[in-house]
Amino acid sequence: MPPRRNEKYKLPVPLPEGKVLNDTEGKQWVLGKMIDSGGFGLIYLAFSASEPDKDAKHVIKVEYQENGPLFSELKFYQRAAKKDNIKKWIKLKQLDYLGIPLFYGSGITEFKGRSYRFMVMERLGINLQKISDQNGTFKKSTVLQLGVRMLDVLEYIHENEYVHGDIKAANLLLGYRNPDRVYLADYGLSYRYCPDGNHKQYQENPKKGHNGTIEFTSLDAHKGVALSRRSDLEILGYCLLRWLCGKLPWERNLQDPVAVQTAKTNLLDELPESVFKWAPSGSSCHEIAKYLVCAHSLAYDEKPDYQKLKKILNPSGIPLGPLEFSAEGESLNVRPPNNQKVDSRKAAIKQVNQMQRRLIEKKGHRERSAESCATRKKVQKEKLIGLLNNETAQESIRRRQKYCESQEFLNEVKSSPQRSSCIQFPNSSYEPHQGFTSTDVFKSSCPSWDTYTSTAGTEGTELESSTGFWPMMSQFTLSEETKVDICYYGFTILFLLILVCLALYFL
Repeated sequence: MPPRRNEKYKLPVPLPEGKVLNDTEGKQWVLGKMIDSGGFGLIYLAFSASEPDKDAKHVIKVEYQENGPLFSELKFYQRAAKKDNIKKWIKLKQLDYLGIPLFYGSGITEFKGRSYRFMVMERLGINLQKISDQNGTFKKSTVLQLGVRMLDVLEYIHENEYVHGDIKAANLLLGYRNPDRVYLADYGLSYRYCPDGNHKQYQENPKKGHNGTIEFTSLDAHKGVALSRRSDLEILGYCLLRWLCGKLPWERNLQDPVAVQTAKTNLLDELPESVFKWAPSGSSCHEIAKYLVCAHSLAYDEKPDYQKLKKILNPSGIPLGPLEFSAEGESLNVRPPNNQKVDSRKAAIKQVNQMQRRLIEKKGHRERSAESCATRKKVQKEKLIGLLNNETAQESIRRRQKYCESQEFLNEVKSSPQRSSCIQFPNSSYEPHQGFTSTDVFKSSCPSWDTYTSTAGTEGTELESSTGFWPMMSQFTLSEETKVDICYYGFTILFLLILVCLALYFL
């Protein structure tokens, strides 16, 4: 009979080192020293009594028998993660490995009148939270590779009717003998979302709200809804953003679950712009933004397209290499040896930004295309008709509409040949974005600057975060007055650039 999940868990009294435990299959395990403890259980090094080894290859998790998390984890392994099943999956999907720790046995033992449940697992190495505490953010290539590896794991456990529900750096561990591999551990909060092929129904329950790790848990969990596949994907998206940017928008409000829920809702409703704005200077979060758009568009019981999500995080499809956690060298702002040149470039860039901002503010208050807005509203209205009495369907259509708009935005960003960027100076070690030079402004094919909201225009002037500016401008037409203004400011900018180049040449 499973333990009661609502019981307050107690940390067990430690077992003595050297104690021999007998698992359900009769195999004996010798306890080594205790190496870790959690909110409800203890972790020991373990040695097989029949195969003594100085270097422990296993660990044993123990907790009081009446506790619940280890029971849930044990059921997950017994139902969904047997070694033979994992090996078959690796062969079927042609993977080099699957990041799920191997399970070796379990049982019950007695100590000082108390019953303990124990589980024997593969020994793993350091967790990513400790690495993050030491190094801060991770390299972008490492973050994206972690995302792909976790999608491999999630696809497997989802196909076996379970969700993890608590993805975070503390639960991602490197291999003990192969530290270039990463494993998703701790299935104490795993949930069987689809028992016997019957998906749980969407039902909000405020009494069960805000479950999981508050920093990363999904909006469904905030609302007290049983976890589903989209919850795991959403949690992973928050982790990727945290690992790359070093923080999340709601970090200062972790003591207020409602405030955290509101901040997450705002982030997802304003995708992809919300991620672009949050990314630090010099960082590109395009892949993570697109990933979150896809994850947020899923219906509650919809099966994700894992291959599509992995392709978003690894668009080139290159084979994954060893993990690297040094954050050095990722910044686009490389410092050249001559500080005076840097100052001159910054001054020139600032002048160009100011001129762009004046143009945008001057034209930003004109009306947008009425025909386009009316058509979009009409389509949205037609999609909503007939679904107002179905709560789940309403949520699904809202996510779909947001996905379409966000996907269109991201596709325009990706496909546009005129991406806004840094001015490219001769012989400069400052690294600009591709596809934009100082003369691009004056080409006849340059996207128009007719109308744009003042808020978006201000954000668009930031050199590192202006990826989506030019495609957004291309949908508007130029008036004669605007063309005159562009010519005037264009020649002014060209004149300034010539002066800057001359100044750099004589420095």
